[in-house]
This record gives sequence, structure tokens and C-alpha cells, in this order.
Amino acid sequence: MSVIKSEIRGGVYYDSAVLMALQRSLADLPGVEDAGVIMGTPTNKELLVRVNLVTPEVEQAKENDLVIVVRAGDERAASDALQRVDELLSARKSSIQQDYRPRSLDGAQSMMPDANWVLVSVAGRYAAGVAREALRLNKHVFLFSDNVSVEEEISLKAEAAQKGLLVMGPDCGTAMINGIGLGFANKVRRGPIGVVAAAGTGLQQVASRIDQLGGGMTFGIGTGGRDLSEKVGGVTFLMGLDALSRDPDTKVIVLVSKPPSPKVADQVLRVARKAGKPVVVNFIGRTPISRRVGNLFFASGLDDAAALAVELVKNPPVLEGEPELPIARFAPGQKYLRGLFSGGTLAYEAQHLLTEYVPKVYANAPINKENKLKDSLVSVEHTIVDLGEDEFTVGRLHPMMDNDLRIRRMMEEAEDPEVAVIFLDVVIGFGSHPDPASELGPAIAEAKAKAEKAGRYLEVVAVCTGTEEDPQKLSHQIRQLKQGGAWVETSNEVAVRYAGQILQALNQPSEETQLIAAPVDLETLKKPVKALNVGLESFAENLTAQGAPVLQVDWQPPAAGNEKLASILERMKKLSSAE
Repeated sequence: MSVIKSEIRGGVYYDSAVLMALQRSLADLPGVEDAGVIMGTPTNKELLVRVNLVTPEVEQAKENDLVIVVRAGDERAASDALQRVDELLSARKSSIQQDYRPRSLDGAQSMMPDANWVLVSVAGRYAAGVAREALRLNKHVFLFSDNVSVEEEISLKAEAAQKGLLVMGPDCGTAMINGIGLGFANKVRRGPIGVVAAAGTGLQQVASRIDQLGGGMTFGIGTGGRDLSEKVGGVTFLMGLDALSRDPDTKVIVLVSKPPSPKVADQVLRVARKAGKPVVVNFIGRTPISRRVGNLFFASGLDDAAALAVELVKNPPVLEGEPELPIARFAPGQKYLRGLFSGGTLAYEAQHLLTEYVPKVYANAPINKENKLKDSLVSVEHTIVDLGEDEFTVGRLHPMMDNDLRIRRMMEEAEDPEVAVIFLDVVIGFGSHPDPASELGPAIAEAKAKAEKAGRYLEVVAVCTGTEEDPQKLSHQIRQLKQGGAWVETSNEVAVRYAGQILQALNQPSEETQLIAAPVDLETLKKPVKALNVGLESFAENLTAQGAPVLQVDWQPPAAGNEKLASILERMKKLSSAE
């Protein structure tokens, strides 16, 4: 009959790789059927229960205790296995050639003062404290550890942002800095493509494909999977994007993420539009509406993102400047769009495109039936009305032939103090009004004058569809619309996106509510990687293999894991530093 024996050791700490190696070594001993080596957290103990490796001592173990348990064929085999624990621990060889291992980051700092990175892979309950120590020493942090609370993540990243330091993580598996891979990474050639990724394996896949396609990378900045959540707010992602935007060696930027918060994704894309260079976007789960919008290129997947980036390096696109938005001219409270269309298809396309900029658009002929107007004569928030629908044409000419109803509705919308943008389509050609802009142009001027008299600014955006050979002549229509004060385009998509950018800017949170980050110092970021490693020795071994100087810290939990005593020591330390 099998015998289960255990040993509990308090006040010791080993990283997970050491525990795994010890567990395998015990399991391979003669007569041993199974073994478990864990720190005594409730979750870990539950796992031992499930595999029938539990004793009364294991059940009583505390989360800071090292739990060693074996199941063997007889009492002697179980006892012999436990007696060999210290022998097996000391037999573990390290490939790190280091005469002395400092016991703290302060000690490591004194030995390698020019280290610019700290890698942290200790247990989650200690990881935030170690990361905070690294920030105190003004180091960038690669935080591999998981089980760090979102509150700690927010706090760490806020502190790092004030210093212009990157906190990659928690739960960040991959980064590539100046040709050196941190954590789980691939050997990728240097080149002009920079990647920011809230997805570890996503970063590896894109980086590998870039290399396979003949491209190369400046940086692969990991952020941790939660960075683009609404709570965290994309702090590291935005700092990484800003750094790559300013880096002259990075010619193309790639953004990769697991499904992000829509709100944070919108903010990232707004910032990316101002990068001044091509930006490839692959946010998994967020279906792009267009292949390209300005300097943004939307990829269908990870491989497509890599291929797009490599192609954009080979054939740099012409990037047109962003239109100047008249945001400062609007009065407080102006934030809504009213679209008054004569063409149903243009109205549908406008609804579709605006989903990238505003959360909801009401319509009398909606794409999403949940967004149907209760009363087509009364606009609600962002509204698009197709005046060519049957409800408006009973006993009346189609709005492509008669402007009267649309002009009346425009005047009503201009009276609304919350309206910022009125959108019109002007469709010419055979069968249409002989000169629609001759009526719409003066009406636009009148609507804008109404708003100005009330202390507001009204932007009227018009898309004009037709040709120079049409009876109404396209250029003649455009000229009259512009004379009325309209912003005119011949592309419905361009016009809608211009209106969408205005709406997005008017509806975004005020600057006071956004985290203001100090820019990452590019000169420091581009220095060769020198690292202090706290936790998994394999990460230090990987850096050594890549030729990067690294110092392994022989870290132990403060006060042997006693949280109460550790808290007292931390307070004493703060008091001492304050003096």
C-alpha cells in the first residue's frame, strides 16, 4: 500500500524553476510514485489534493511555507526521498558565472550601476514590491510575474509614467530591446520596424514573420495582457507608441493586442494617427472597417501585420497631413452630429464608418435595428436621417430634386445647442435638382449664422457626388457650398471620417482625467541592454547567451515572507530615507 510523507519548511524561498526541478528529481527516485513541491498557497494545496498528495501537515501549511510531499510504494522509500531533498537542491547547477550574488537590488545596483533593466519573475505576491524597488533605482522593468493585482499594476505604471520608465507587465512574457530578447523571445535581425504588443506570443509571431520575410526590428515592447483594459488605460502601450513615434530609426510601427477595451483602443488609435509614420494595427477581435485610414494600416491577422510592415518599409507610402479640426471654436456642450441625407447608400456607409468614432448612431433606416429613431422628425444624440425614405416622399418630390424639407430640418438642427456637426450629401447628375448648391449654399450660411449668434460654432460637412460633365457641373456645386461655409469633399468616406474625428475629439475625456506620462528617454532606451535579474535564473542564462551583461540577484522575501514584519520593516525604511 502506498505511503504519503511530507515536509514543511518555513522561511525559505525558491523560484518556480527550482521547485519544478526538485519535484522531477524526487519523482525519479527509486520507489517514488509521485511528488509535489510547492509554496503552500491555497490554490497549490488544492492541486495536491486533486492528485492525492496531501497529509495533515500539508493542509496546515501557510502560503509562505515550502511544501515537499512524496507518495512511495513503502515507508522507507518515502523517507529516503525526503532525506535527499537538500542533496538534490545543492546538486542543481547554474550556468551563470558569477562569483557573488547580491541579496538585494541595492546591492546589485552597487555592482552594476549602469544596468538599465530589471527583470522580475518572483511570486506574484512579492513582484510589485520588487518592481517598485526597480523604479526607485530608475530602471525599466520587465515584469514577468503574474498574480499581481490590477490595483498594483495601475499604481506601478502611474509611478513609472511620472519618471518616463517602462513597466512591461505584469504577466509580460516577451520583449525585444536593441536586438536582445527578454523573457520568451526569438532572435530577430535588427531593422526599422518597431512593435508594441499587449500579447506575448502575438509579439513573437509578428517578430518571427518579420524576420522570415526579410525585415528587422528596432524594438518589441511588451506591455502585459491587461494594459489595454479600461482600468489600466494602456499606460505602457501609449508610452511605447510615443517612444517609437519619436525614434528616427523606427520607420514603421506595428500595434498588436489581444481584444482591447474599445474605449482604450480608440484612444490608442487617436494617438497613432499623430505618429507621423505608417502604423500597422492588429487588435484581435476588433474588425477593421477600412484597410487604410490616413497613416493607419489595418491588418487582418498577425501574419498580415508582419507582411504589411515589411512592405511599408520597402515602399513607404505618401502620408498626407491631418485636416485641422476646429475644436477650439465649439462651445461647451456641443458634441453631436446630425446627418441629413438624400442618398440611402451614402447614409448607410456613414453609419458604418462612424462606429469607429462614436458609440451609437440613431437613424430612421438603421443598420442596427436597435438604433432606430422612435420619431424620424426628432433627432436624438448622433442621428442620421435618410430623407429619401418612403416616409418622407409621400406626396413630395425626392430630396435629390427638392431641397425644401432638408433645408427646414437643417435650420431646426442648427437651433440645438448640443449639435456640433451637420452632414449633407449633394448628389448631382441627370434627373437631380438643376442647381442644388444654389439653394443649399445660402441655407448653410444661414444655419452657421444662427449658431454664431447663439455663441456657438457649427461645422457643416458636405460630400458632393458627381462629375464635371454633369449638367450641374461638380466644381460649380463645390464652389457654392464652400461659399456658404461648408467643409466639402468628393469622397463620402473622407468626409465622414473628418466629421468623426471632430466628434471623437469633442467627446473624449478631459485632459485632467488622463494620465500624463513623461516621455521615455530614447537615448537611455537605445543603450545596450544591461540587466539585473530577480527570479528565474533561466532568464539570466538567456541574456548571457545573447551577450548581454546580467547580474543574478539571490533574492529572498522580506522578513522571510512574514507580511506583518515586512510591513514594519518597509515603514522603517521609508522613515530612514526621509531623514
